[in-house]
Amino acid sequence: MAEDRLAVRRRSRLGAARKRSRVPVPPGTACSPVARKRPSTGGEEAPAELSYINDSEEDLFGDYDGSCGDNSLLAQVDDLEHKCLQDKNMGFKTAGEILLQSAAQQKDHCWTPENVAVLKAGEEDALQIAEDPLVAGGQEATEAGLDELPSSQLLYFEKINELLSASRTPPLLESRNRCGNSSLDKTRTPSSSRPAAGKGSKPPDFSSAPKCAPVKTESLKAHLKSAMTGNAKAQTLQVSKTKQLQEAVLSEEICVARKAIDSSSVDRGPFYGLPSRVKELFRQLRGIQTLYAWQHDCLTLESLQQRKNLIYSLPTSGGKTLVAEILLLQELLCRQKDVLMILPYVAIVQEKVRGLSVFGVELDFLVEEYAGSRGRFPPLKRRRRKSLYIATIEKGHALVNSLIEAERMDELGLVVVDELHMLGEGSRGATLEMALAKILYTSKNTQIIGMSATLNNVGDLQRFLRADCYSSDFRPVELKEYVKIQDTIYRVDSKAEGGFSFARLLSFKYSSSLEKADPDHILALVTEVIPKYSCLIFCPTKKNCENVAVMVSKYLKKEFRAHREKEKQELLQSLQAIGSGSVCPVLKQTIPLGIAYHHSGLTNDERKSIEEAYSAGVLCLLACTATLAAGVNLPARRVILRAPYVGNDFLKKTQYKQMIGRAGRAGIDSAGESILIVQEKDKHLVQRLVSSPLENCYSNLLLELTKGMQSLLLSLVGLKIAVTQEEINHFMCGTLLGVQQQLLPKEKSLEEIIKDGLENLIGKGLLQERRLEKDHKCQGTLSITPLGRAAYKGSIDLAYCSQLYRELRRGLEGLLLESSLHLLYLATPYDMVSSCSPNWMIYLRQFTQLSAAEQKLLDTLGVPESFITKKASGQAIRK
Repeated sequence: MAEDRLAVRRRSRLGAARKRSRVPVPPGTACSPVARKRPSTGGEEAPAELSYINDSEEDLFGDYDGSCGDNSLLAQVDDLEHKCLQDKNMGFKTAGEILLQSAAQQKDHCWTPENVAVLKAGEEDALQIAEDPLVAGGQEATEAGLDELPSSQLLYFEKINELLSASRTPPLLESRNRCGNSSLDKTRTPSSSRPAAGKGSKPPDFSSAPKCAPVKTESLKAHLKSAMTGNAKAQTLQVSKTKQLQEAVLSEEICVARKAIDSSSVDRGPFYGLPSRVKELFRQLRGIQTLYAWQHDCLTLESLQQRKNLIYSLPTSGGKTLVAEILLLQELLCRQKDVLMILPYVAIVQEKVRGLSVFGVELDFLVEEYAGSRGRFPPLKRRRRKSLYIATIEKGHALVNSLIEAERMDELGLVVVDELHMLGEGSRGATLEMALAKILYTSKNTQIIGMSATLNNVGDLQRFLRADCYSSDFRPVELKEYVKIQDTIYRVDSKAEGGFSFARLLSFKYSSSLEKADPDHILALVTEVIPKYSCLIFCPTKKNCENVAVMVSKYLKKEFRAHREKEKQELLQSLQAIGSGSVCPVLKQTIPLGIAYHHSGLTNDERKSIEEAYSAGVLCLLACTATLAAGVNLPARRVILRAPYVGNDFLKKTQYKQMIGRAGRAGIDSAGESILIVQEKDKHLVQRLVSSPLENCYSNLLLELTKGMQSLLLSLVGLKIAVTQEEINHFMCGTLLGVQQQLLPKEKSLEEIIKDGLENLIGKGLLQERRLEKDHKCQGTLSITPLGRAAYKGSIDLAYCSQLYRELRRGLEGLLLESSLHLLYLATPYDMVSSCSPNWMIYLRQFTQLSAAEQKLLDTLGVPESFITKKASGQAIRK
């Protein structure tokens, strides 16, 4: 076996010698200055087979050797080692002495870790090797020449030093200890446990040692080759040093800001308690150089520094959102808590997600969308990065419920509510009130920030949210309000008689055909500002939006097509790609003229493309519904209200203020204009509208009973927030309804209303009550039934939950899958029934074309053919 190993080594050494023989090495330069200056501290050993594999690899270092240029010393080492293996009676100590005498004559050779390892192999132990003057002197030389070595060598020397400091056993002994057994262990015991050597001590007898694979000392060249080859193959992270420095500075500033926020000092960091990187991002992404005076005053309020709840109110376009964004960044970065931001509509949620996602990437937090079908309940629990949840009112309420159920409300540090006046808006207001009341009751450390442009009874909201208030009438761009009645435009003036003052007569003339198509003179009002400036037209319905866009584009001059024609074609191509090759015919007709419509009938991608084109000035006119008025950042020079209606309902003062607030673009326009088009029959209603104060914000828990009060009671028991009537009474006192108890009907108190609601839920099988004692006077504990849990977790209107459950059970008995009719019936919302008034003749014709199985299904569902026939013939039907 020894002969095989020697043959392998000779072949390897012969190849290396041939390479070195190509370049003659002059005397005195056998060792490089660095190598001469740095004697290494040792090397590892490897079996012969492994050494052969390494030597057979491609030589990355050419003719250079890691130890010295001349291999005569290595040849002597090999010969002596061969003799030692042949002479079993020769000990390692004797071999070392012979080698030492031979090596003393090689004055021009430099010392390597292999020389030291072989010379000291027969000495007492590794501690003596470490104390050798040759090795100790090499440490100083190593420290002196660190800058002269490449990184791979520096890593290698650091590794060797770590090995020596961690384990005081020489590499040769470690290799032999791995291969040997008890006889080798006895000869390598530490000096403290080894008996003193006497005259009778004999050299160790290796003839009795178990056989193991021969070992071979590895040269420094092999170590460096291995290290540098590994470095070349390793994948390095493509991160610039500039980015690393920026991240380090950001991390340091966050730590400073966190300490400053925890303290009560006035100086709270480079940018309102935030790192200067945040200020730079606002400048780059939003173009914000400085804050308004009111924003600075609001951010430095004592109540905010004490983490009190806050309500602030300013006119639209005053910069309210920026204050909220700075506060939520403080919570995410400095206090390391999650944040929930509640917005009224899906479109606004999606716009805000796009706007804050860049901040999340740059500042290392997550932005999660909770709107439509998006959102996970409960959200994933993350250990390192914090999350900003941007949600609609309904999704925000469901998110709060899931956090309470998972006992994770302490993770939520801040809740921001935009358009706080939505508390008074029907069932959505009741849902928002329930969410805020649960946050206030279950978490004492969660701060609530509410903002709105249209608040009147702020006192009630302050008591409900236990908040301070800040208000201002600041608006960066002047807004001029006008009302158009027939051929006259009036200026809205609260001091004038009737609320209007004369402004001007319409100076343009229409042809008879155009007067018939556009009796409200929308075309003339639009062409005064476009295409140089932008314009918005608010329409009552989605269909009216499309009709107005088509009408205006039909009568515009051809010169409008030339304005940014290339970008318009790119927009059409983008919409075509989104629609899988098809574009809405209305958009295909209007976009070449810079006009489009904007309502909920568009897909998310279509809406995004149109909004971006409008913001960039490619589109100069949008016909839109009232949804766009509630916060989507698409301002205009002129806003036109097509009629004082939203759907079939007359306009409210808050809705009117929201719409006209889109007029005037800060930093771009010097003024904004709003024009409300009014018919003569609505003149008095509009006079009352513009002169009246803002509507008060009242609780809707009682007005929307099944979506409000009863839904709240069911979820309180289901979430185990309150399980007795006494606890429920205590909770209800903290709601907006509890603050406004003076508005309750006189015949019933709040406690009686709660009791009636609980009895109603028990009667429906959604709740059950269990008495703790036999005495019925003792208050019972409430618990939720499986049906009740399904109802509140699915956000089902309690007025229809029993009916839905019955129909789902009936569907389990016989669900018709021959067509989608049965599934369509089950998926249709119940509250849409009242708005449906079908043409019964068309209904009868469609019914006769159904298959026999589908007709049988309709009869089972309660739609018999006789009923449809009587309705189609106009007969009166009692039921």
